[in-house]
Amino acid sequence: MSRFALIKAVLGPVMRLMFRPQVEGAENIPGDGPVILAGNHLTFIDSIVLPIVCDRQVCFIGKDEYVTGKGLKGRLMAWFFTGVGMIPVDRDGANGGVAALMTGRRVLEEGRVFGIYPEGTRSPDGRLYRGRTGIARLTLMTGAPVVPFAMIGTDKLQPGGAGLPRPGRVTVRFGEPMEFSRYEGMDRDRYVLRAVTDSVMTEVMRLSGQEYVDMYATKAKAA
Repeated sequence: MSRFALIKAVLGPVMRLMFRPQVEGAENIPGDGPVILAGNHLTFIDSIVLPIVCDRQVCFIGKDEYVTGKGLKGRLMAWFFTGVGMIPVDRDGANGGVAALMTGRRVLEEGRVFGIYPEGTRSPDGRLYRGRTGIARLTLMTGAPVVPFAMIGTDKLQPGGAGLPRPGRVTVRFGEPMEFSRYEGMDRDRYVLRAVTDSVMTEVMRLSGQEYVDMYATKAKAA
């Protein structure tokens, strides 16, 4: 049994009991082949809920600090996050963005599922912020379809993204696959990249019901 299967078998029931996820549109995730799951990011537990509601293992970029902690807690966090599919990357370094993009490309070229939060960081206030164009680069470079998704209610269980989450119900809503083959070979055109990214974010907004803010979340946090 793989570590992913073991985690789902052992911890999955506990997490389902705690978060009681209501899943809508899971059939929109292809059963095989490369696919990008792109959604909103409200709080830390989004990256815990997403793997337990998907039949396929979802690989996603995470801060390397999640796997470098010391002591028993640090080892358990590293075991869990790498087991469910997190790939640690130093995103704060000079080449962090490139490393994240190339990691996603490798995952997709291997025919796997790659999860991404186009906002680049957690929403500071529950609204949906402007997406970064890495999502567009990935789909245009690899040809992988994008399945948009929305996390609903996770921020109510873990306000501010810190501390232990409280029990409650969350909803994970998946939209229909989006493909952008009409833009093949245009992954360096900034207007195309923005158009593709905005198309994905519009669908995430529809699924989540969030208010949209045409500003990067990092800028909002710094204000």
